[in-house]
Amino acid sequence: MIVTPRIALRIALVVILAVLLQVSFFSFVSILGATPYLVPVVVVALGLLGGGVVGAVCGFAAGLLIDSLLLQTLGVSSLVLLSIGYLAGRYREGFEIRGAAVPALLAGAFTMLAAAGFAAIELMLGVDAPVSLLVVREILVQGLLGGLLGFAVYPLVRRVLAPALIDYKPSPSRLLSAGRLRRRGRRTRAVEHAAPRRRARRTPVHGGLS
Repeated sequence: MIVTPRIALRIALVVILAVLLQVSFFSFVSILGATPYLVPVVVVALGLLGGGVVGAVCGFAAGLLIDSLLLQTLGVSSLVLLSIGYLAGRYREGFEIRGAAVPALLAGAFTMLAAAGFAAIELMLGVDAPVSLLVVREILVQGLLGGLLGFAVYPLVRRVLAPALIDYKPSPSRLLSAGRLRRRGRRTRAVEHAAPRRRARRTPVHGGLS
């Protein structure tokens, strides 16, 4: 991925939108006793498209934003999301993604890993949380939901960041429009260069013998 200022702005908007959707919508949804976790899926998609550095930076930024909005311990979400974003990016750098199901399966696996990481950090920090098989079931359900979200999230994020991808091929309509704009620009510059010459030719020369 070629990260230009415009692409960096798109990535930032994708991360912010994912966090806002998670906090304002998905946090209030319960499916099979578990809450769908959109943010890890988006971070994994960014890591698979941009590599380890992009995934790690996006994971850290998303985690820091979540902790700030929810008034949680700063750094917990950042550490977990940074790790899965980096691992997803490293997978992309080491293996080729073939098939539409691979990103979704990776999103589900890394979402499950993120949920397990959150549970482990809460235990290490001494947070009062129930430890039972229900926690394991919730982790598995979150991984399943993450995989289902991956089928929609990965193609959408790829479409948003398509101009930055190495294998990006613009559509014929965009090529035609770009060619027309170039021809118009050339004609405009030609007219601008020709105008002073015409004015110089039309300017009369006054003179005579005294």
